[in-house]
Amino acid sequence: MKILPSEITSYTNYLNRRKFIKSSIATAGFLGFSGGLEANHNSNQDVYNDQLDENDFLNSYEDITTYNNFYEFGMGKSDPYKNSGNFKPKPWSIKLEGLINNPQDIDLEKLLQKVTIEDRVYRLRCVEAWSMVIPWQGFPLSELIKIADPLSSAKFIQFVTVFRPDEMPGQKKRLLSWPYVEGLRMDEATHPLTILSTGLYGHDLLNQSGAPIRLVVPWKYGFKSIKSISSIRFVDKQPEATWSMMAPSEYGFYSNVNNLVDHPRWSQGTERRIGEFKRRKTLPFNGYEEEVSYLYKGMDLRKYY
Repeated sequence: MKILPSEITSYTNYLNRRKFIKSSIATAGFLGFSGGLEANHNSNQDVYNDQLDENDFLNSYEDITTYNNFYEFGMGKSDPYKNSGNFKPKPWSIKLEGLINNPQDIDLEKLLQKVTIEDRVYRLRCVEAWSMVIPWQGFPLSELIKIADPLSSAKFIQFVTVFRPDEMPGQKKRLLSWPYVEGLRMDEATHPLTILSTGLYGHDLLNQSGAPIRLVVPWKYGFKSIKSISSIRFVDKQPEATWSMMAPSEYGFYSNVNNLVDHPRWSQGTERRIGEFKRRKTLPFNGYEEEVSYLYKGMDLRKYY
C-alpha cells in the first residue's frame, strides 16, 4: 500500500514526539503515550536513542524508502522501490525450527500481540561505505527467542528470507544463491540492541524496506540485517550466510563495523551519510562500541571480520 506524503510523520514532529517521550519518562517514571503508532511503547526505550551524536540527524522517509539494497528486487538502489509492488507481505508467518522446545509456524499478527513495539533510532552502516540514521519501530529479538525456548545446545541462529520469485523478480537471476540467509551468535541475537523491526517513521515497513518483518543489528554492516524473514533456525554450529558463502574473503560471518579493516576494494575508514556531501569518519562498531565490544573480548577482529 502506498503511503501519501501527508501521512508521513515529519522530521520535526518525530523529534518532538521523542522529546515528549523523554520528558514523560523523566517526570512520571513511565510512558503513557500512544503517539501515532498502532502499538504500545516501552518506557525504557529512549535510552537506546540517546546513543546518537549531536550531528546524527534522521534521514528523510524518502531517503530511507527509495535508496535500498534488496537484491531480491534488483541490483540498483532504486530497484526495490520500483520493483516490489507485487510483493504480498500479508498474511505472514515465521517458522521457528531447530534446537528449540517450541517449534511452530507463528502468525505475525498473533506474535505482535505478545510483544511491545518500541521506537529505536539507530545508525545503519552499509558495507559499501554509505550510511543512514533510521527511526525504526520493533521489538527485541530476545522476545521471540523466549517463545521458541531454545535448547542449551543452540549456539547460533540462522535467518531465512522468503523465496517468492514470482513476486521478487531478482530471485529469478543467479546473482546470489536463493533464498538469502544470515546468522548471529546466540549472545548477539539476545543483545538488547538487536531488534526485529516491523516499521519505520511510525508506519509499517514498505516492501522495499523488508516488509513485514526484518532484523536490525546496528553495530554490524547492513547486509546482516536480513529482510522479509520467513524462518528462524536454532543450530549448534555457525550457520551459512549468503555473502560469506559468495565471497568469504570480502564478507566475514561477523561483519562488525570495523573502521580499521578495509574491504579489499575500498576503505572502511569513512562513510557517506545519505543526504550529505562531506564524508564522515566511520566509528568502531558503528558507534555502539561501549555497548557491544564485550561480546568479542579476546577475539582477533581482523581475522573474524
